[in-house]
Amino acid sequence: MTQHTGSEVGRRAPATLLLLLAVLLLLAAPGAVPTARAADGDGPTVTLSKKEAGKGGEITVKGSGWRSEALLMLLICGKSTPERGVIGGTNSCANADGRAVTTDEKGAFDKRLPVAEPPEPCPCVVHVATVTGEQTLVDVVFTVAGHPTAPLPPPADEGRLAVLATTRLEGESSLLTWFGAPPARQLVFTVGNLGSAPVEDPVFEIGTAHGVYAPQWEERQWRGTVAPGSKAQIKLPVELSAGAHGDYQVSLRYGTKVLAEQPWGVSRPWGVTLFWVLLCLVVPAAVFRIGMAVVDKVRPRPAGLVARHAHRTRTPAAQAPPAPASLPWFTQDSAPPDIRRSAPPENRPPPTTKGQAWTRNGG
Repeated sequence: MTQHTGSEVGRRAPATLLLLLAVLLLLAAPGAVPTARAADGDGPTVTLSKKEAGKGGEITVKGSGWRSEALLMLLICGKSTPERGVIGGTNSCANADGRAVTTDEKGAFDKRLPVAEPPEPCPCVVHVATVTGEQTLVDVVFTVAGHPTAPLPPPADEGRLAVLATTRLEGESSLLTWFGAPPARQLVFTVGNLGSAPVEDPVFEIGTAHGVYAPQWEERQWRGTVAPGSKAQIKLPVELSAGAHGDYQVSLRYGTKVLAEQPWGVSRPWGVTLFWVLLCLVVPAAVFRIGMAVVDKVRPRPAGLVARHAHRTRTPAAQAPPAPASLPWFTQDSAPPDIRRSAPPENRPPPTTKGQAWTRNGG
């Protein structure tokens, strides 16, 4: 068994302390790479190649622990901190210079992001969030060199709303929807106030997303008050664009937090398809008939067909058959005896009975 003297232990202690001090100084150095995790602490992570850069520069954003093959949105946002999130939503971000990236099978990504000045002053963050599916986001501290800086507004003592029951869509499609009218429903949900202050006339945001596209948000205000510890049922109108069909995702957001998501399958407007099919059949048939009538009018006709056509177009009086003409080559006096005997005289008296004829002759 080896025994260590007090002098040997004393020599090793300063070396260990120096090593620990070097590690701490390295982590606290200005050039340290910032890393952030999701709000729950066990979710995805995001790492930046630089923590500060000026407009026109470029940084590399790396991530891991995300869902496999998930579509992510990368933005530089002002008026934001990882603790309070992006105040004002994506209106505080440089949306025109954002980037989209899809994670690999292991949930990792590596993407270059141009540095742009957000519309709001710093403190700034690099905001990474999922576009579809379950909402997951990570904010990493970032400084845009040369961009103005302003303190964040103090947090207001507001109530906190949370969805207490499953959301649903109410309503049915009408006949006009079958012909392409905008589909409309009502999003029904129950919220509870978990805060210490009442919430008056809350303003929600309804987002509709189709396929892999990001949701389009519209504000919907509900008139009423939700007292602390109480709940209320809320109905908000949801409307899609004309002719919309397919699988849609309806999202409900209050502030910066997505409260619920509801799928919506919209049937195809078959009336529009039927209309176009009939139009493709009727219009060519009508054009064909008009063209044939024009050709029949302008084509040249033979002389015999013209006379026959003119004979058919006479008036009914002109179409009457002519009276039979008398024979001009003989008369009753000059006719042969056999024809003269058979011809009845013009002024012959009507025939009488035998008695009347005997009396008339003096019998």
